[in-house]
Amino acid sequence: MANNNIGPKRLVVGAHYGVKDWLAQRITAVIMVIFTIVLAVAFLLSNGASYEAWAGLFANQWMKILTFLTVLSLAYHAWIGVRDIWMDYVKPAGIRLVLHVLTILWLVGCAGYAAQILWRV
Repeated sequence: MANNNIGPKRLVVGAHYGVKDWLAQRITAVIMVIFTIVLAVAFLLSNGASYEAWAGLFANQWMKILTFLTVLSLAYHAWIGVRDIWMDYVKPAGIRLVLHVLTILWLVGCAGYAAQILWRV
């Protein structure tokens, strides 16, 4: 009996989303880096780090959109990482499902709260 579980003809099973998640983490990381650079440049070019200066920066619609896009990117980036942790280290399916649901609820709540804060400025 030959072992067909090695080489290019091996049977690979699983969720098949590794490349998509790897790429999504890289894209969301780039968005967060862009946001960080924009904040650093705004800080360096401003006369001071006063409340009025930061409120003025975040009053711009483009900055609100960039910030919210960054918050969504952070939430998705965190979801991929935490989901992988739950899938790798929590073996009972019921507990893993509860942890997935709680993680999703927490991340959606954080994104909703961030939106509320952003559009209040």
